[in-house]
Amino acid sequence: MSTFWVDTDFGFDDLWALLALRHLGDDIAGISLVAGNATLAQVTSNALGARQAYGLDAPIYAGAARPLLRNPETAERILGTRGMQSRGQHIPDGGPLRETTDAHTALKSWLGSAQYGMRRDILAIGPLTNIARLVQDAPELAQNITRLIWMGGSDGAGNHSALAEFNALADPDAAAIVAEAGLPLDVVDLMFCRTVAFGPDQLPRTDPLTADLLGGYLDIGLTRGRPTMSIYDPLAALVASQPDAFEYRQCDMSVSVALNATQGQTTFKHTTNGSTRLVVGTTLEAAEICLDALTGNHANAN
Repeated sequence: MSTFWVDTDFGFDDLWALLALRHLGDDIAGISLVAGNATLAQVTSNALGARQAYGLDAPIYAGAARPLLRNPETAERILGTRGMQSRGQHIPDGGPLRETTDAHTALKSWLGSAQYGMRRDILAIGPLTNIARLVQDAPELAQNITRLIWMGGSDGAGNHSALAEFNALADPDAAAIVAEAGLPLDVVDLMFCRTVAFGPDQLPRTDPLTADLLGGYLDIGLTRGRPTMSIYDPLAALVASQPDAFEYRQCDMSVSVALNATQGQTTFKHTTNGSTRLVVGTTLEAAEICLDALTGNHANAN
């Protein structure tokens, strides 16, 4: 069992990643929110509703509402204003945010509380704005991060532009800051995620809310003429939980911050002494494990 801090822009596959960690027996120390899939207000609503519906017990903290330097870029044109598609039911209203501490303060406190030999692993499954701000404002605490697993970037084509994956494009300046910080960084990129997918014949038996949300997620692929939908954030959760079951390529990552068509493009250069590892393979039946995390009656939509 491991313990993770999860930094998320809380769409459905972010929720799925949290359920995967729980399914795999891992603990979540805290959840920090960042605008990305939708606005921060909607991301917060999603997180609070998911906490109520799925019995998530980790504290939730509101973080960055916009990128470090640029205008906000969301995925609402694909995911809708909720940041989650559905075939019917939606995440319920979770009420007000009860945690009064902001994500930046909470994350610094968690990192600062680490005693000698204690791990401080972070799963980041959205734009890296919160993590970059930590690197900028508290570099000595950022050095307490023992492993940062990021679902983002692409060692190939993009999905939100021709060259850039969404989490990198949504705040390229933040991604560049993190890439240059020398942190122990494992990157679960778009190209690897596209090797792990599921189709209509693989939908697990689960509760009605989860079934509708998973169906809505699958429809992202089906409505674009694809027979399957790739698995993103839950795959990153699996990498976080079972690192020895994956293969890596040691590299240096760079991120384009240019105001042109390359904005958000990630480049991975092979090296033998870098602190970044790109995930390139696995011995696991990863899609099956991720889908198993959704089996059973998790959710209460009332």
